[in-house]
Amino acid sequence: SAPVYAHHLTFHPIGQQNTYFPPSAPIAPVHPDILIAKLRPGQSIDLRMHCMKGIGADHAKFSPVATASYRLLPSINITVPILGADARKFARCFPKGVIALQPVSAEEAAREGSGYEGHEGEVKAVVADPMRDTVSRECLRHEEFKDKVKLGRVRDHFIFRIESSGQWDSDELFLESVKVLKVKCQRMKRGLEGLMR
Repeated sequence: SAPVYAHHLTFHPIGQQNTYFPPSAPIAPVHPDILIAKLRPGQSIDLRMHCMKGIGADHAKFSPVATASYRLLPSINITVPILGADARKFARCFPKGVIALQPVSAEEAAREGSGYEGHEGEVKAVVADPMRDTVSRECLRHEEFKDKVKLGRVRDHFIFRIESSGQWDSDELFLESVKVLKVKCQRMKRGLEGLMR
């Protein structure tokens, strides 16, 4: 039995393709270890492949993006200090890493009106990474937290999540999509200017 992998495919230039794709940098699979088939003794594959270049607007098979989504950045504002056992319970209401537990410093405990007076060394809840929040609003189910926290979203801060199907890296995909968006905006601006004349 012989496995056939993507690196077994070879490129044979036709016509003037040698000038576009020199032998020093031949066309090859992006991921060479993809299993194509497993052959039994005596079996063989006779295969010719033709490459076509296209864009996702032509057909989904040309799109390098598997999934793309965005959401607004969650905002978590602790309005009244949450201390001790309540702080631990509050942290459990959020995904791991969103809320951190820190000890109250002597400076905070000494400051009048901070809400930490006399609680030096106790743990307090602080917002560590709101980007990890899934906006479940679990904390609002508990009566003790309803007046101590305000949840919302930052209206001008977007979190984009792009998953590549392998041809390009995700960060390159995002930059290329921004370039395409800029070209479309310029085209629309020129069209509007033409209408205004």
